[in-house]
Amino acid sequence: MAMAARRCVLYAALSLLVLGSSLGSSAGSPESSFVKKTIAAHKIVIFSKSYCPYCRRAKAVFKELNQIPHVVELDERDDGWKIQDALSQRIGKRTVPQVFINGKHIGGSDVEAYESGELSQLLGIDGKEEEEL
Repeated sequence: MAMAARRCVLYAALSLLVLGSSLGSSAGSPESSFVKKTIAAHKIVIFSKSYCPYCRRAKAVFKELNQIPHVVELDERDDGWKIQDALSQRIGKRTVPQVFINGKHIGGSDVEAYESGELSQLLGIDGKEEEEL
């Protein structure tokens, strides 16, 4: 029995080592670098899928605010699923859209930040522009 327990402990330790090394390797992947550089290079970034209605809504919000986001359509890229994995590692979610403003992750398709005026503040635009729309 003691031998079986030792094998279980050894197996668990090896599993953690393998899992840890595979997670660590994706953190330095080209896709992870792409995500980081893209977020740093643009004021507004939306990671999206072209067919997703929630993504369309997120893009429409910025259009209503007269803001032009940098959009990465994951379904139109050969490495889109790898980029989505890198995003998942970074923010803990695989869903789209994922929106970043000035390097800050503000979430996905919920419009609470838009309706509350927080989005205008993050973008540094006058809330009156929203009221005119």
